Amino acid sequence: MNKNIILCGVGGQGTILASRLIASAAMKKNLPIKTAETIGMAQRGGSVFSHLRIGEANTPLIAKGQADLIIAFEPGEAVRQLPFLREGGAVVVSKRPVMPVSAMIGKSVYDAEAMLDYLKANVKNLTIVDADKAAKELGLAKTLNVVLLGAALRSGALGLSAEDIESAMRERIPAKLLDLNLRSLSWVN
Repeated sequence: MNKNIILCGVGGQGTILASRLIASAAMKKNLPIKTAETIGMAQRGGSVFSHLRIGEANTPLIAKGQADLIIAFEPGEAVRQLPFLREGGAVVVSKRPVMPVSAMIGKSVYDAEAMLDYLKANVKNLTIVDADKAAKELGLAKTLNVVLLGAALRSGALGLSAEDIESAMRERIPAKLLDLNLRSLSWVN
């Protein structure tokens, strides 16, 4: 199996943990995996992304037009990473916007609906996740990363099974949060 996956969001959303869950699941299946992360920007308001390459690869970085899947924690980051998506690739995106610092201080415009419309017009295999509905039904917004992983699993583009991700979760998520995260993995819009 060869899969090129990009996870992107804003610092504090759980992008890095989601990336590590996928990497752990791949390693447990003895699949080669290479990763690259921007953890230096993992402060609230900074862009964060991870490149994951499952299978044989010479470099952890995914070239433009080569990603099989983009898991985006907010619409603006999905649009920013879209040049990396291959023809026919899939995007799983949270529709909840997280306004970047530049827009907050009036340096740029941020229109999440326009970004979602752009994704709808340009991505054939698009899954939009209602993060606010998930947070309300699950009782906690902090499991968005696992909700998005579940949506990616159901899209078929992740290349791993729910059991693979659940096994990685059991190793990496504290016991007191495990049940909530397992429910989050199976949450559906």
